[in-house]
Amino acid sequence: MVARQLADAGSAQRLLVRDAGRAPGLEGAVPLVFSYADSVLAGQVLEGAKVLFMVSAAEAEDRLEQHYSFIDAAAGAGVQHVVYTSFYGAAPDATFTLARDHYATEARIRASGMDFTFLRDNFYLDFLPLLAGEDGVIRGPAGDGLVSAVSREDVARSAVTILRDPALHVGTTYNLTGPEEISLGTAAEVLTAHTGRTVTYHPETVEEAYASRASYGAPPWQVDAWVSTYTAIAAGELAGLSPDVRALTGRDPLSLAEFLAQPQL
Repeated sequence: MVARQLADAGSAQRLLVRDAGRAPGLEGAVPLVFSYADSVLAGQVLEGAKVLFMVSAAEAEDRLEQHYSFIDAAAGAGVQHVVYTSFYGAAPDATFTLARDHYATEARIRASGMDFTFLRDNFYLDFLPLLAGEDGVIRGPAGDGLVSAVSREDVARSAVTILRDPALHVGTTYNLTGPEEISLGTAAEVLTAHTGRTVTYHPETVEEAYASRASYGAPPWQVDAWVSTYTAIAAGELAGLSPDVRALTGRDPLSLAEFLAQPQL
């Protein structure tokens, strides 16, 4: 989304990708294949770049080490400004375990000497429909907690605003949320009304959540991340509304109902 919008605006860009086949076909933007963990190759593909839009790596046990390697390579290659997709409420003691990785990544960028802008995204609206199982039930220990989920579309528009004039945003952290705080029970009702599928919410206990996910055979760090997605909501750490999407884009962020009403690609 960001690459296409920048291309439409006539911005010169270099696309750093894991898989060239998944890169958008944009005139004048040749994809360069690399990995965050390969610091030598990362340094080569970053040589001469001044502004870097760094999207957090795929969830992995060594994701933080991958981030560190890439950040160090960027600093060594002469990158001047990093715009990083972080997470809402990133903190060393955040309930959502992966938010701790984002906080540590932010700290590494701050210590690198490069200028920075952090986009602390709430959970994605795009993700909420996927929480329901095949039986239409969202299961998790979120209680009646609220989440201010934001669409990836709004995050992309916000990032493009920053990348088109990054000097205006040096040292700033933006909290990107949707326009509403909703519980998973309410989300299930909205999903039912707009998808033609009956969706309900079952608030598990933490013990039930771990037991219901044991059959997947996932490593402990991943199960902790899955469960803490919900316990962070229960703890109130994903609630709260921010004006930053509107301030950056000039548009109100999408609600869940508005997101679902759009044609889905």
